Parts: sequence; C-alpha cells; structure tokens
Amino acid sequence: MLSSEQLSSTFASLSALPLQIQEVWAAAEAVDLTAEYSQVKNIIVCGMGGSNLGARLIASALADRLAVPIIINADYDLPAFVNSDSLVILSSYSGTTEETLAASQPALDSGAKILAITASREGNRLQAWAISNQLPVLAFATSHNPSNQPRLAIGYSCFALAGLLVKLGLLKLSSEELQNALTALTAWGENLTPEHEDNDAKKIANGLVNKQIILVGGDFLAGNLHSLRNQINENAKHFASYLVLPDLNHHAMEGLSKPDSNSQNLIFLFFDSALYSKRVIERAKLTKQVVAKNNIAFADIQLLGKTKLEQSLEVLQLGAWITLYLALENDVDPLSIPWVDWFKQQLA
Repeated sequence: MLSSEQLSSTFASLSALPLQIQEVWAAAEAVDLTAEYSQVKNIIVCGMGGSNLGARLIASALADRLAVPIIINADYDLPAFVNSDSLVILSSYSGTTEETLAASQPALDSGAKILAITASREGNRLQAWAISNQLPVLAFATSHNPSNQPRLAIGYSCFALAGLLVKLGLLKLSSEELQNALTALTAWGENLTPEHEDNDAKKIANGLVNKQIILVGGDFLAGNLHSLRNQINENAKHFASYLVLPDLNHHAMEGLSKPDSNSQNLIFLFFDSALYSKRVIERAKLTKQVVAKNNIAFADIQLLGKTKLEQSLEVLQLGAWITLYLALENDVDPLSIPWVDWFKQQLA
C-alpha cells in the first residue's frame, strides 16, 4: 500500500486539477506558432493511454466548437490520408512513448504540420526530436502533479492541447469561459477530499466494490467515459467498461441476460445530464428500466455543470476521486502499474 507521503501526493494531484489547467493554459499561449498551422483540414493526435485522454475529451465535449475534426491515433502508424493539410500533434507525457515516437518520422515525411506536447523532464526523446527538427513543442511544467503520474495530470494534457487549438483558431473557447468553469470545479472539488467523510465520490466508490463497472453517458461525455474507464483500470486495479447513449440502445441491452452471473457481478453507473437532448434523456430513463428488469444494479449521478465544458470537467474530477477511493477500498496501490511495467520489460 501507499506510504502516507505517497497518499498525500496523490490527494494533492487530484485536488490540483484547476491549477494544472491554469498553468498549462498560460504555457500554451506562449508557444510560437506560424500562420500555416491554422490552415489545416484535420487534426491527428498521436498518443497512448493518458496522453490521448485530453484529445478524447475535447473531441467529444467540445465537438461543436472545433473548426476541423480531431482523430485520435493510438498506434505506431499514421492514417494514409495524413498530408500537408493535416496537423499532427505528437503527445507523450513522458516523451518516451514507443508508439508516438514511431509515428514522428512518418508525420515529418508526410509534409504535415507537426506539434509536440510533453512534460518538461530529463531524457525526453520527443522534446529532443522536435527541437532537432525545428518544430514547435509545448514542454509544460508539472509543478501541480506531485504524484508524477500522467493519469493524475489530465488537466495538463487536455488543456495543453485545448490552449494550442484556441491559439490557432481551431477551437472556440474563451479564457473567461474557462475561468468560470474552473471556479465551479474548485468549489465542487472542496467537497471530495478525504476529510469529508460522507462525500459523493466515497459513497459511489463504496457501491462499486466487487462489481464489474459499466459506465454510461451521452455522446458529449464519451471522452470522459473513456478516461474514467482507464483510470478505474489503472488506479483501482479494477475492470470497467463503458457504453454511450444512444448507440448502446441498438445492441448492448440484448447482452444483459447472459451469463446468469450478470445480476451478481455487474453494476451500471449512469451520468445524467440536463444538457442531453430530450430523446437521450428519455433513453437514459428507459435504459435504467431495462437494466433493472434484468436484475442488475445501477447508480446514477446528476451532473451540476451549466455547460458541456463544466460537466466534462466535473466528471473528470469526480471520476478521478472515485477511482482513488475505490483503490483504497480494494486495498491496492493506485500509483503502481505492475502489469504495464512487466509488459514494457518483455517488449524491451
């Protein structure tokens, strides 16, 4: 288990989400970018695990604010369509991610515009490669992530990307709107810390113990569901999956009756939003009925944010705390990733 010092640094990283966002937003504004970087038809974000979660959040929660589509490329190779009209963003918190580095030279050969996003640290191969090729790089400080875990610093990776896209005119998001969201986020976060014994994140985590978790939300939260699924896997060492409304209504409901153990093993966690369309709100209500009729447990969370941005940040913050409390309930170390480490050693 964690030492008291490790546990303290983990709590500090989660509490610092608004500060991470503010710090990297300012850093993005200072990056020098030429006009040609704004003249693109698509954005390809090359990143793995925690380094592509920010792109997923932006692509779903802020889809109606993007001038061009974002494609997440979690692989060694680039799509064939990448060309001089593309903006390739190489994202790696560590700067040593194998798949992202493998995509760097093909991106250069394609004639695409290239940006690198990474944490500022020694031995950062991505940063060194970008500098050697005279490419712009946002190497952000991580002073508000004392845990040193990328998955506890999604504020950095998400708003490094958002800040750069705003600077390029490819994403509409004002500093005032962001600050309003961060003010709300800070207020919500004060009630999630350990000294609040009866807080929502703890109560939700307690209900998830020994259950296989199925996260459910509307389309604009798809990136959040993906992010939370990953964090449950890594932080709590607990298997989880996610389904998105309304698509799940066209397939997943028929899979609830078997195996028979579903009624004992599964729990659905619904994220309810007044910002969903009327039809999706109705679908969510009916989906809960289907789950209940299959004798499967569910819990629901009514989101408070006034905008999609606020609700996306709300889920990001609340979800991270849920995974930490679930890790403590599971008596596991939320910082270690032994199977990922083992896998990397076998590949070396």
